[in-house]
Amino acid sequence: MILSILFGCQSNNHMKNKQKKIIENYIKSYNNFKIENMTKDLHDEIVFENISNGKVDLRTEGIEEFIKQAETAKQYFNQRTQTIESWEISGTIITIKIDYNAILNIDLPNGLKKGDTLELKGESQFEFKQDKIIRIRDKS
Repeated sequence: MILSILFGCQSNNHMKNKQKKIIENYIKSYNNFKIENMTKDLHDEIVFENISNGKVDLRTEGIEEFIKQAETAKQYFNQRTQTIESWEISGTIITIKIDYNAILNIDLPNGLKKGDTLELKGESQFEFKQDKIIRIRDKS
């Protein structure tokens, strides 16, 4: 009994460490515009949601839609950096607080111009299924 509790904790810690490494790879690949690496640990049925001011302004379902959106979005920036500030783990969901900094490659409808710097604070929630990310929610 004690051994199963100990090994269960070790197994759970190993799983959380693996999931953190998957998220770190995702963020690093995002920052470097490496979509193939970004998507290698995504579930085929990935759901992605971008939430701004409490409202979903973008949602994709499935790996093909995610890749198409990622390819489109990378054209918006000359440079982009997400920096992980903190981690929170709750069951199958890992939430990271992020600082986001990007230099625009295009003019945006909100008045920001090509070359302007975009700075945001937000959080991203990653939900896992079968060692793959099944859902990502970006909130800013």
